[in-house]
Amino acid sequence: MSKKIVVLVSGGGTNLQALIDAEKRGELGEGKITCVIASKADAYALTRAENNGIKTRTLIRKDYQDIASYSIAMRDALLEEEADLIVYAGFMTILDENVCDTFKNKMINVHPALIPAFCGKGFYGLHVHECALEKGVKVSGATVHFVTAECDAGPIILQKAVEVQEGDTPETLQKRIMEQAEWKILPKAVQLFCDGKVEVVGNKTVIK
Repeated sequence: MSKKIVVLVSGGGTNLQALIDAEKRGELGEGKITCVIASKADAYALTRAENNGIKTRTLIRKDYQDIASYSIAMRDALLEEEADLIVYAGFMTILDENVCDTFKNKMINVHPALIPAFCGKGFYGLHVHECALEKGVKVSGATVHFVTAECDAGPIILQKAVEVQEGDTPETLQKRIMEQAEWKILPKAVQLFCDGKVEVVGNKTVIK
């Protein structure tokens, strides 16, 4: 029985593309991307989905007065789509417990750093890599973790380290982490989940 994957997006959708490509190669296990939901009407990720025959929906963040009402609308949309797994792929809104409790241990996010470094509220996009370079770290990377109501705090599923090179800018580091880490471990984590290989024990995961 294939698992329905709903991908949440806000922007260009490079991580969505990595998932689409992985599915075409048969690398999402029992998973199938059945819907893409965007928080912005002009998100290029919607075009990527449409180009690949995937259903799209928009749930515009600024149409809702607060996070609570937006989260309830998102929860209802995800229930309508019968989502088995929800993937944040560059989704820029932190949803509250209305969603996180309904889909406990069924929502995953990829973060462009090695959690617990450079994570939490305000750490997204280029800012993560700016902070990593300011700190002078020799390695950074990406983390796939379960989503909880607390930002970047859910159980970690996979991590991959990427070397920081002399002369890196936030942009070059971002690109290398995407190519060498995010686009590899996000599809892998989705595959593991869809094949029933990820178990959450306390705040840790066991890969079976």
